[in-house]
Amino acid sequence: MKKKYIYSACLAFTLAFCGCSDFLDRDPDRILSDEQVFSDEKMITSVLANFYGRMEWGQRITDAGSYVCLDEALRSSGGPDLFRTFGDDHWRIYDYGLIRNINQFLASLNNTDVISEERKNQLRGEVRFMRAYTYFCMCRCMGGMPIVGDEVFSYESGMDITTLQYPRSTEAELYDYVIKECTEIAADGMLPSEASKNSARATKWAALALKARAAVYAGSIANYNNKMENPVSTPGSEVGIPASKASEYYKIAYDAAKAVIDGGVYVLQNNISDKADNFYAATTLKDNNTEVIWARDYKGPSNYQGWTRDNVPSSHAEDIDQAYLGPVLNLVEDFEYIGNRDGKLNIKNSDGSYIAYDKAIDLFKDKDPRLFATVIVPGSSFRGSEVVLRAGVKRNESGEWKSYHGKRGQDVTSRGLIITPVNGPMTTGDDQYVNKSGFFVRKFMDETVGATTRGRGSEVWFPRFRVSEMYLIAAEAAMEMNDQDNACRYLNAVRERAGIQPLNGTITLNDIVRENRVEFAFENHRFYDLKRWRLADKLWDNNENTSTAIHRVLFPYQIDQVGDPNDLKWVFDATTTYMSPYPRYFQPKNYYNFINQDWINRNPKMVKNPYQS
Repeated sequence: MKKKYIYSACLAFTLAFCGCSDFLDRDPDRILSDEQVFSDEKMITSVLANFYGRMEWGQRITDAGSYVCLDEALRSSGGPDLFRTFGDDHWRIYDYGLIRNINQFLASLNNTDVISEERKNQLRGEVRFMRAYTYFCMCRCMGGMPIVGDEVFSYESGMDITTLQYPRSTEAELYDYVIKECTEIAADGMLPSEASKNSARATKWAALALKARAAVYAGSIANYNNKMENPVSTPGSEVGIPASKASEYYKIAYDAAKAVIDGGVYVLQNNISDKADNFYAATTLKDNNTEVIWARDYKGPSNYQGWTRDNVPSSHAEDIDQAYLGPVLNLVEDFEYIGNRDGKLNIKNSDGSYIAYDKAIDLFKDKDPRLFATVIVPGSSFRGSEVVLRAGVKRNESGEWKSYHGKRGQDVTSRGLIITPVNGPMTTGDDQYVNKSGFFVRKFMDETVGATTRGRGSEVWFPRFRVSEMYLIAAEAAMEMNDQDNACRYLNAVRERAGIQPLNGTITLNDIVRENRVEFAFENHRFYDLKRWRLADKLWDNNENTSTAIHRVLFPYQIDQVGDPNDLKWVFDATTTYMSPYPRYFQPKNYYNFINQDWINRNPKMVKNPYQS
C-alpha cells in the first residue's frame, strides 16, 4: 500500500527561490499530504524552506539570552543571571524528526514529475547537505548517534519493533558519514558552484566547508581527548576517537578548506580601507559580501529578527526594547593591539594611579580593528552618532578618588554635566534597560532606521560558514601536521585582512584559539571550539580567581575637578560584576550531553554517555 506522508507547509509563502532568500518564512498554516506537496513545484520549495528554517541550534541572533552563559557577554537587562553550571542537556540537539522529514522528501522527490531531473538533483543535494549538517550538530553534542541512512520508518500493528531500533554509531563513524555525504554532494554536481542569493541556500562550497569543519572537529577530538588525564570515552567508542585517526582527519580538513579557498568564489573581504568598517561589512552586510558561504537569512515583512532591537544602546533606541546584552571585558581584552599581542587595556600606571585619557575612545587606540566591528566601546559610534558610556564622575578628595553616580540621564553636576548618561553603565539592576558591562554589541547590529522597533525588526543575516573559517581550519590542520609554513600563511591571511601584525615562526594551538575567539565572536563557535580542544573545563573552572571563568566589566568615568589638569578627562575601572555573580563551571561530563532515558526506553540499543548513572 502506498504510504502517505504529511508535511507542515506554509501556503502564504509559496514563491520558488528564484534567486531570493525570503523563502525562509516557515510558519505553517496548513497540513498537506505527500500527494498535494509533490504535485506543485511551489509547495515543494515551501517544504524545503521549512527545513532550512528549522536548523536553529545553539547561540543565535533570535535568542539574545543564549549568549550570557559563556565568556562573550552578560545580561544587562534586569537583575543578575544565576547561571553557573552547564546542564546535561545544554544546547542538546536530537532531531530525528527533521531527518525523517528529509528522508520522506527524498523518497517522494524521486516519484514526482512536476520538476526537471536537473532541479531534482539540486534539491537532493540541498536536503542531503541539511541532513549531514543535522547529524554533525548532533555529533558535536552527544558523540556517535544512530545513522538511519535514507530509511523512512513506519510502524504497523504487530510488526517486530526491533527492526526500527538502531544502535548508536561510534563518534568516528558519524563524523565519517558527514564527511562522506559532503564529499559526494560536492563532487557530483548536485549543488551549484556559484554563490546563492544572500548565501541562504547550500552550494558546493557550503558542503566542502561542512566537510572541513567536521574533519577538524574529529581530528581535534582524536588528538586532545586522548591527551586528557581521564579521556572521555565509552567502551564501544560511541564517545571518543582513537588518537591514531587524528592525522587522517586533519589532512581531510586541510584539503577541504583549501579547496574552498582555491575555488575563489568566496574571498577574504578587503574592499574598504577602514579595517573596522571592512570587517563589519564582511560579517554583517549582505551587499557585495564575498565572505559568507552559508547563512541563516532573514527577509521582511514576515521574517525579521530582533537582535538589533534587543541590544541597541538606549541612546539610539526607537522602542522600549534595548541594552539586553553587554559584551564583557574578557572578550575585549582578547583582541590584541595592531603591533602588540598583549590586549590588556592600559587603565592604570605601574604605581596604581589612573591613566587619564582626553576622550573615552582613546583607551582603545590601535586595538585590533575587528574589535570595533564586534563591540561598541565607550566613545565609538552607531548610526553615525557617538555612543556615550559613562558610569559617573570621579573626584580626588583628600588624595582619595571617589566615584559619584546619578539617576541615568537626569542628575547633573554643578557645572551641568550629566553624571550618568542614558546608556550607563550602571552597577545596579534597578533599571532593566541599561548597560551594565561598559560595552554594547556591534556585530549583526542593523543601522537601518526602524530596525529597532517591535513592529519591524532587522533583516541582518546570521552567518554559519565564512571563508575566514576555512583559512583558520587550514592553518590549524597545517599546524597539527607540523606544516608551519602553511599554518603561518593561512593564519596571517586572516590577520592581514583584519589589519594586525603577522605572526612569524611557530604557530601554536594558543594562536589558533585566540584567532578563532576574536574572528568569530557571537557566531556560535566559541562553545564548540573549546569543547573539541578540551579546553572548556580549564577556562571555565568554577574558580572566582580564574579570569576566564568570571565575567569582568569596564566602567568609564569623567574627572569632575575644575582647575585640575585632568579635569573632564576619562579614567576607567575594571572589575567583576554583580550581574554574573558566579564563575562559569564546565565539568568533564559536559563534553557530551546526556542521552535521555526516554530515548533508551524506546530504543534499548542506545547506550548512555560517560558520567551518566
